Amino acid sequence: MGDMTAVVTGANRGIGRAVAAGLLAAGHDVVLVARDRAAGERAVAELGGGRLVVGDLSDLRGVRATAGALREACPRLDVLVHNAGVWPSRRVLNGDGLEQAFATNHLAPFVLNLELEPLLRASGTRVVQVSAGLYVKGRADPDRTPTGEDFHPMRTYADTKLCNVMMLPLWADRWRGTGVTIDAVHPGVVRTGLGDRTGVPGALLRAVKLLWKPPATGARPIVRLAVEDRGTGRYFHLDEQTSLAPPATDAALGRLLWDQALKYGSAT
Repeated sequence: MGDMTAVVTGANRGIGRAVAAGLLAAGHDVVLVARDRAAGERAVAELGGGRLVVGDLSDLRGVRATAGALREACPRLDVLVHNAGVWPSRRVLNGDGLEQAFATNHLAPFVLNLELEPLLRASGTRVVQVSAGLYVKGRADPDRTPTGEDFHPMRTYADTKLCNVMMLPLWADRWRGTGVTIDAVHPGVVRTGLGDRTGVPGALLRAVKLLWKPPATGARPIVRLAVEDRGTGRYFHLDEQTSLAPPATDAALGRLLWDQALKYGSAT
């Protein structure tokens, strides 16, 4: 399966960079999506390969601009890895009036799928969503979570990851029979900059992270799904396929979140 074109979002550091490195080592054409041009160019140089698309996935305008840049850069798209994510310590609203974790962790991959859908269908793309086992701690409120009215410095990350993973079976159903497939994977507890804090809490977190596995280890199940294992609608904990657990099994809530994301995605 060499010579594939693979896009990895949030690829300038952490797990995303390690995924890009794994795909490059396998001989694929890798497009790194990064918000900061200098950081992206540095990652490409240090990896010794790949191409950069500068893209800001923190608001709807940025997602659409990123999609446009990817369509131009990738006449064919074999693999799309949704990796970009944030874990904010305080409530911040973007230019759309949306809380930043909701916008980046949930809405950005959803709208990017919508914007790229003709290309995905034409290419028979393999979509891999980097998830988090903490989704089981989430409580998605369609009225409050989008704007962070229920913001909590720890739980909001889980809330938005729950919103995102609840889209998995709905995307799989939408794309069934088209050649486009989608799976989600929790790569385990990985030592990255995600969720870093300042002060005493930050120091304690950094100390704990020394016990966590490095990004290269966390990237392995993601790369495996991207290039070796073709299925759809599945959720993996590392390399083990598991069923989604409550609260992600609430089909009515999932459909409500889907319809809401569609409205955001179609807004101008």
